[in-house]
Amino acid sequence: MMNMYEGRLKLIKDEYRCSIVYKNEAIVPGNGVFHRYKKPVLTANHAPINWRYDLNPSTNPFLMERLPINAVFNPAAIEIDNKFYLVARVEGADRKSFFAVAESDNGIDGFEFWNEPCVIPETEDPDTNVYDMRLTKHEDGYIYGLFCTERKDPTAKKGDESSAIAQCGIVRTKDLHSWERLADLKTNSAQQRNVVLHPEFVNGKYALYTRPQDSFIDAGTGGGIALAFTESMIDAYVGNEYVIDEKIYHTIKESKNGQGPAPIKTDHGWLHIAHGVRNTAAGLRYVLYSFMTALDDPMKVTHRPGGYFLAPEGDERIGDVSNVVFCNGVIKRPCGDVFIYYASSDTRCHVLTTSVDQLVDYVMNTPEDQITSAKCVSQRVDLINKNKMFM
Repeated sequence: MMNMYEGRLKLIKDEYRCSIVYKNEAIVPGNGVFHRYKKPVLTANHAPINWRYDLNPSTNPFLMERLPINAVFNPAAIEIDNKFYLVARVEGADRKSFFAVAESDNGIDGFEFWNEPCVIPETEDPDTNVYDMRLTKHEDGYIYGLFCTERKDPTAKKGDESSAIAQCGIVRTKDLHSWERLADLKTNSAQQRNVVLHPEFVNGKYALYTRPQDSFIDAGTGGGIALAFTESMIDAYVGNEYVIDEKIYHTIKESKNGQGPAPIKTDHGWLHIAHGVRNTAAGLRYVLYSFMTALDDPMKVTHRPGGYFLAPEGDERIGDVSNVVFCNGVIKRPCGDVFIYYASSDTRCHVLTTSVDQLVDYVMNTPEDQITSAKCVSQRVDLINKNKMFM
C-alpha cells in the first residue's frame, strides 16, 4: 500500500509541476490592439497539492483528493515592487469561492499561489460566498479590495434555494497578506455587483462605479455603469447613482453591463474596460468593451468605440459558464505597458498585453456603434472607399 501511495504522490507532484512551469507565447500577428497568449496564466491545476489532498498516508491511503478545486478565474491584479500579483477567485467542488494570491515575475507565466488562501474576516452577517475582487491602489495610501458578497435572500419563498442578494464587500490592505474588513457598502439599490473604487478622490470624495440592479441575475429596470460618491470607505454609503454608461437595445450590452477593473489614467482621459452582456438562444454571452471619461470629470464619457474589445474564442468558449469573458484586473506599468487579465467561461485566467498608446488609439479612433444596420453599412462603405487608394 505504501509503495502505491508513494508512486501516486510522485505522479501527482510531476503533474503539478508540468501544469505550472511552462513558457507562454504570444499569438501573432494579433489584431494590433493587444496580444493574446497561447496558454492560460492560472487554472485549477495551479492550486497547490496540499490544498486538495490529505497527504497523511494513514488517513488517506489511496491519496484521494479531499477538497477538489473546480475553477480559478476572475482575478484582480496589481504590481508591487516589480512583481505581478493576481488575487484570483478560486472555486472548490462545493461551489464556495475564496480568494488566493498568485505571484509571477513577468506577468505572463510562472504564476504560483502563495502558501495559503486569503483570510477575509466576516461581518456580523456572514457571507455565504465571496467572489470577483477588484483591487485599487487609492491615493489615500491603502489598497482596497471590493468584491461581491452573496447571501441567501431572506424573503425567498419556501423551497427556493436559488434566490440570493448580492452586495459589495470591502477590505483594505497594505501588503495583500493582512486584510481589514470594513462594513459592506450601503446603497439604495436592491442588488449590487461589479462595484469598483476610482483610484483618486473626486471633489474630496471617494468615487465608486456601481451597477444598480433589481434582482440577482437580471438588471431589470436598473443596470448600466453608474458613478456614486461617499465621504469615507469606513461605513461607506452612496445615495444617488448616476448612470454614465447605460445598457442599449441590440448591442453587446443590451441585457446588462458593468465596470471591470479600476480605470486606467492616461493623458487623454480615464480609460475603462467593462463587460457587456446580451441574451442568446444559447444563454448569456459576456464580452469586454471599452470607453473613456474625461480626466477632470469622470462622469463625462468622451469616447465610446463600437462593438466588443474582446470576445471568447476557441477553447475560451468552453467551461462551467460557456461563452463568457470577464475582466476585473489590469496592470498599467510605468513604462506604458498594460497587462489585462481576464477569465474565460468561469474556468481559467488569461492575459492580454498591450500599451497605453495602443489602448488610447483604439478608444479614441474606433467608430461608435451606429445602432441600426443601415447606418452600420454606410459606416463600413465609407471605410471601404477611404481604403481604395491603399489597396
